[in-house]
Amino acid sequence: MPKHVRRTLREIYDRMAAHFGPTHWWPGDSPFEIAAGAILTQNTAWTNVEKAIENLKRAKKLSPRAILECDDDVLHELLRPSGYFRVKAIRLRIFCKHLMAHYGGDMAQMAKRPLEELRTELLGIAGIGPETADAILLYAGGLPTFVVDTYTHRVLARHGWVGYEADYHEI
Repeated sequence: MPKHVRRTLREIYDRMAAHFGPTHWWPGDSPFEIAAGAILTQNTAWTNVEKAIENLKRAKKLSPRAILECDDDVLHELLRPSGYFRVKAIRLRIFCKHLMAHYGGDMAQMAKRPLEELRTELLGIAGIGPETADAILLYAGGLPTFVVDTYTHRVLARHGWVGYEADYHEI
């Protein structure tokens, strides 16, 4: 993407952030809860993720350490409402292991990394794709990035900044 487009997008972002302030659009009581929600929402409706998050809270398992120490069968049952619960348990644990190993489980420490470096790092974690990485960066880390969805693609394409055929990576 050309530098002038990046500058324009950054200006739009800064103006919107100044005007609207924190929107708290992605629900969660902590950055870790938001990151866990981003992982759990893959291939399911948010209402199902809310049930799984509530299960984790009720069981006092909504922390990186608690998830890593949790028995497989227990974690599977807690995550069951989110669908694909066995796969999601693995993905959530892989993220937690990374967070513990590199940042002592501290999302604020993780968010101090430069945006592009952290995005590349997150994409290197099994089970975290571009949309999930961007959701974690933006909503849990408070970093200036966009989660590309149909509406983002449409706006950028209509301004001629990307082609209508552009994929997530190009956008």
